[in-house]
Amino acid sequence: MLNTRPTGLRYDDMYESLIAAHQGLTPAQSHLVNARLVLLLANHISDLPVLAEAFELARKGVVGEQPVTSVSHS
Repeated sequence: MLNTRPTGLRYDDMYESLIAAHQGLTPAQSHLVNARLVLLLANHISDLPVLAEAFELARKGVVGEQPVTSVSHS
């Protein structure tokens, strides 16, 4: 189950670090950093149901997007 409760993480510092990771990058480079970050964190989490829940929550409310209801495995 995905933990969505506040933790001891210093969110302002985390956000500043995230923004710093994108400083000086083109939009394409920034998108690549985001994609790599998602893959690195997904590898760290290593739990497909938790990741699927996170993907669904991340999409929820995005204009024109419907929440993901299932994940297909190829």
